Amino acid sequence: MSIKTKDWTAQIDRMPGAASFRTFGTVTVAHTGVTPKLEMTAIQDKSFDLRLELKLENSNEISLQVETDKVVEYKVLGDSNVTGVSIFYEGKLLHHIDKVLITH
Repeated sequence: MSIKTKDWTAQIDRMPGAASFRTFGTVTVAHTGVTPKLEMTAIQDKSFDLRLELKLENSNEISLQVETDKVVEYKVLGDSNVTGVSIFYEGKLLHHIDKVLITH
């Protein structure tokens, strides 16, 4: 299955009291009942490149059968030294972010 995504961003926030790391982007899903989620993979390499898996969860509720753009986000509180993010879907590399925005 092919999947469309866009506008990926990775950010380290080093503001006092708000230290966190987050990455987010937009995923085009098949219908409004699909919710995209990002999860850290069980296997991480020894670099500071974070591996995330994109999962699509279907609800059993009635939904519009139209392609829909939905924002997906992964966030962790605390200090971070992430230098890049690799996003996988069904075991295949979907997108790589190599520029991490750092806010102070």
